[in-house]
Amino acid sequence: MTSGLRRRLLVMLIVPLLLLALVNAWFDYRSADNVAAQQDQALQALVPLLADSVIGEGAKKGDPVLLLAPAVEEFLKGAPERAFAILDIEGKVLRGEGWLEGLPPANPDIEFHSEENLGVTWRIVRQRQQTVLGEIVVVLADGSDPRQQWARSVLFKVLLPNLILIAAAAFAVRWAVERALRPLLELREAVERRSPRDLTAIDEGASPEEVRPLVISLNRLFGLVNAQAESQRRFIADAAHQLRTPLAGLQAQVEAWAQAANAARGGQGTISLRIDQVTKLRGATRRTSQLANQLLALSRADARSMQAEPMQRVDLKGLCETMLEAYLDAATAKRIDLGLDAQPAQVMGHEWLLRELLSNLVDNAVKYTGEGGTITIRCGMRGAAAYLEVEDDGPGVAPPERQRVLERFYRVKGTQGEGNGLGLAIADEIARAHHAQIALQPGLGERGLRVTLLFAGPAG
Repeated sequence: MTSGLRRRLLVMLIVPLLLLALVNAWFDYRSADNVAAQQDQALQALVPLLADSVIGEGAKKGDPVLLLAPAVEEFLKGAPERAFAILDIEGKVLRGEGWLEGLPPANPDIEFHSEENLGVTWRIVRQRQQTVLGEIVVVLADGSDPRQQWARSVLFKVLLPNLILIAAAAFAVRWAVERALRPLLELREAVERRSPRDLTAIDEGASPEEVRPLVISLNRLFGLVNAQAESQRRFIADAAHQLRTPLAGLQAQVEAWAQAANAARGGQGTISLRIDQVTKLRGATRRTSQLANQLLALSRADARSMQAEPMQRVDLKGLCETMLEAYLDAATAKRIDLGLDAQPAQVMGHEWLLRELLSNLVDNAVKYTGEGGTITIRCGMRGAAAYLEVEDDGPGVAPPERQRVLERFYRVKGTQGEGNGLGLAIADEIARAHHAQIALQPGLGERGLRVTLLFAGPAG
């Protein structure tokens, strides 16, 4: 954009400057040509005066005696690059500069021509004239021809000044364009720095008047996209919230039914079959209830309202201890060694979101780690940055799948156990809301999975 404007402005300014330079050179040459024409007329007027200056013949035959007319004498003394010669009818020099000899004119008409001698270009006039000595050839030469001076000085008088002017104009245009486009460039940088979730309106007053219609259109587009996204988020949140109550009631009834069926377990095959069916129904209701809760958590984590909510200081060590207590029973039921390695660490964030994140990580670890396995919850400081970490020695995730498991509803093929493919997606969404990075690596001894959340910048 800017380079195109610079290029167009440079062309629009430099081309007229070049044309002006050419026009200036043409007028300069025309002026020199007019002066040269006047000089030719002056030389032509001096020719008969030089002929009249021959007043007789000297002691040597053919040697003219001269008494220069005042106008001719003034002309010769006016500049060093001026000369004269008196030639006989054969072209031999009788008086004057020897280098002016040459063939006389073929007719009485006056002749003009230019000739270079000793590095000077001379304007020379020749004409046959009748004098007291008879017919002779009178020659006058002027080395101050304006046309020749113009040709020699064209570089300094025309080209060099205009080249300097064009170069100065190029720098001036570049500076002016950069100054004029600075608000537009700042607008572009502000849009580029924005998070994809930031759809707030751009300040119209900070934009140049010419760009304001574009800013207004962008704000209108941001508003439409934000309204559509907000509508989708509200739908997901409302749907998940409405599902929670009936699913919770259904799950409670199924749990009570399952407990009653287990209490009445006997040797009858029909009762055993019904108990299996109740167990499957209980698993389905648990998964459905968990899905509703995860959809609600995902909607809340994805909401742009999080940007408006102030962050608070969160104690990661206390959060890890709470999570250990919450999942200790579930881990004990599978004979899993759930351990804690927590060092003091604090960050600025939303505590309920970080609790949801850690809950999803620990829940996944408990769910997929086999009986007799080990899970460790960690937190602390790495340099100036705080971190959260959950490590298990379960089946782990193959390297090609590690990025994909962060996608919503994606589950690794062949994965055993219950799950909706939302746990790690929710964790990733919450990590982004806190400007943190989530990394998936193999656990100790290249076994299991270690999920690390590293917070950007210094701890809060």
